[in-house]
Amino acid sequence: MPPAFYTRLIPTPLPAPYVVAVSEPAAALIGLTPEQLADSTDILIGNAVPERALPLSAVYSGHQFGVWAGQLGDGRAILLGEVATAEGPMELQWKGAGLTPYSRMGDGRAVLRSSIREFLCSEAMHALGIPTSRALSVAGSDQGVVRETIETSAVVIRMAPSFVRFGSFEHWFYRNKPEELKILADYVIERFYPELRAEDNPYVGLLREVTRRTAHMIAHWQAVGFMHGVMNTDNMSILGLTLDYGPFGFMEAFDPDHICNHTDQQGRYSYTNQPQVGHWNCYALGQALLPLIGEVEAAQAALDVYQPAFAAKLDELLHAKLGLTPLEQHADADRALFDAMFALMQANGVDFTLFFRRLGGLRAADAGGDEPLRDLFIDRPAFDAWAGQYRARLQAQASDDTARQLAMNKINPKYVLRNYLAQVAIEKAQNKDFSEVERLLAVLRRPYDEQPEHDHYAALPPDWASHLEVSCSS
Repeated sequence: MPPAFYTRLIPTPLPAPYVVAVSEPAAALIGLTPEQLADSTDILIGNAVPERALPLSAVYSGHQFGVWAGQLGDGRAILLGEVATAEGPMELQWKGAGLTPYSRMGDGRAVLRSSIREFLCSEAMHALGIPTSRALSVAGSDQGVVRETIETSAVVIRMAPSFVRFGSFEHWFYRNKPEELKILADYVIERFYPELRAEDNPYVGLLREVTRRTAHMIAHWQAVGFMHGVMNTDNMSILGLTLDYGPFGFMEAFDPDHICNHTDQQGRYSYTNQPQVGHWNCYALGQALLPLIGEVEAAQAALDVYQPAFAAKLDELLHAKLGLTPLEQHADADRALFDAMFALMQANGVDFTLFFRRLGGLRAADAGGDEPLRDLFIDRPAFDAWAGQYRARLQAQASDDTARQLAMNKINPKYVLRNYLAQVAIEKAQNKDFSEVERLLAVLRRPYDEQPEHDHYAALPPDWASHLEVSCSS
């Protein structure tokens, strides 16, 4: 790419670095062993640059909380380089490695708290089968940085085939730079969507495919109860990957209006708003690509794939989560069953993850296995009524209890990264005890397995967890 797209620079060193954690599967993806990484602390934190690497930070712009924010860019991220893997090229990026030309008023640093959260959630989301960037490592230093309080520094190395964002295209559109806009679009198509080159208008195809991938990604978020927290256009991946983990959260007591980001005072990025915001963001991308697409109608047609793609994927996932086979004659009744289920969960404040995991234990012929799930509800007669409707639906498809539970347990995780679990690991790590980060990573790597020795990681959150808040600085 031409120099206008980035600035080459070297990370700013941190004193006395130490390794907090390494993801062995992510390391294996780029052909490295944990032992090799353990001997590469200076590289993991950005104090040394690998041979042949030419680090850079990219420029982009974006809409933040629905408002045009102008130029943004990699304010604390530096691209280390690209590695060839069996699954294709993989970019490695330091996050928190010092000032860049795009830091604005920031210090270019990340704190241990936010770095552990991103590291764990990136790998947890991958294990859940949700499109995401990966995390290779976390390295720390006792050098202090100022957030709400003084915290210690850390650097994550994160991985993705590309970190190009919706805002990368908005940058050139709003600067009226059609040549650079075309260079970027051609690069993305050539590298990641080569099949679009055969289309009459590849740029229409690009918008359509990114829109479809975004719809599918957000359907996966909704199905697992994940809330991103800051779905600005500069945080939206051109590949449909979950990107830029900050004030995220997994739904606990079900409330569709739940806001996981304390900074989001208006609730723009609440759980229930995520699908609409994803569509809005695709429109922002469509606006940026319009000079290349040429016709508003063509851009609109590409954007129109969002709602049916989202609805179809979410419907597919919900049927799987309930162990139901989609049948045309049951389509309307199934939607009513789903709506009644979510209304009942909301009215009773039922834990999202526990509900779906325990749902597999219900038997189609009788209520003998209902108690573990029934105990999550205050209004148990209301649950009994809904369970009766669900049981009738299972019987209509001649559901086999054993096979259904096995299938449901492969899509309904037992373990997710609850905020309080991350907080426990963070507090121990702040005292140089990294064992809980490693244990939690190991549990989250197998979210669908029973792992009875780790049952406490699947328990309802303790009372003190209700006071936890995460914000854009998280």
